Amino acid sequence: MTKDKEVCSVVIPVFNEEENLELLYHRLSKVLENLCEDYEIIFVDDGSTDDSLEITKKFRENNGRVKIISFSRNFGHQIAITAGIDYASGSAVIVMDADLQDPPEVIPRLVEKWREGCDTIYAIRESRKDPILKRTIAFVFYRLFQRMSDVDIPVDAGDFRLMSRRVVDILKAMPERNRYLRGLASWVGFSQARIRYARDERYRGERKYTLWQSARLAFDGITSFSQLPLRLAIYLGLVVSLVGFLYGAIIIILGLVFGRVVPGWTTLMAAVIFLGGVQLVVVGIIGEYIGRIYVEVQQRPLYLIKQKIGFPKEGNHSH
Repeated sequence: MTKDKEVCSVVIPVFNEEENLELLYHRLSKVLENLCEDYEIIFVDDGSTDDSLEITKKFRENNGRVKIISFSRNFGHQIAITAGIDYASGSAVIVMDADLQDPPEVIPRLVEKWREGCDTIYAIRESRKDPILKRTIAFVFYRLFQRMSDVDIPVDAGDFRLMSRRVVDILKAMPERNRYLRGLASWVGFSQARIRYARDERYRGERKYTLWQSARLAFDGITSFSQLPLRLAIYLGLVVSLVGFLYGAIIIILGLVFGRVVPGWTTLMAAVIFLGGVQLVVVGIIGEYIGRIYVEVQQRPLYLIKQKIGFPKEGNHSH
């Protein structure tokens, strides 16, 4: 691959997607053959326990543009994308999922915007065929997150996007362990654009992101790009203190002015439980941020690579 050659890299995290890979590869390679001067497809196997890795190896046998990274275990979706970005050599890097909810046929529209000079092009979901509960949660989260975040992150944008070489190089230099790539790409800035597309249903297999995992990713995003939870803890403490002060004042007035003493066992217990709950919430929020500091200080590798196929040989199998 020459320096000035227009090369498109497609990064695909894979975790137990054996039922979808054949059709994905067929549709994707067909799109890329007529789109870029050259291309590479990087499958990042995130510790799959099915035949996903073997299937991608067969793609490699028939197409030298296919490259494979295989982790030593499951490190998670965002880390798999990170590894693909780290090893992508293209002048444009496209990230997409392996379940065919991100249609490969949308990629030419991303590339067109990139050729116009945009550095990051988001694929915005104008419709999606997920279960109604997931759609509702996603709708609320994206809009709430946009208000809470210190960075302007597009609403309804997943990981399906194109990034220019200079954006990718900056992302590679970022040391965060708890990675929320949707936010990091927005934080980088430069010229950004958006296209809209209809998100398809998962072709086959079960969803890999449970509601709990989605909630965890959402919380990672909020704590990575906003200090609002810490500020809310302060506000909550002030409100509770004010309520306690007013309640104490009412009791004193009732006792001194009206000579009435309020029997306080039930009220006292309710107040103690309420205050205890508030304290636990505040300590939990602070603990979450401290835990992230601890993880960053440890400086463990983001991922461990068991096998690389199609890349120059290197002695280092971690990052």
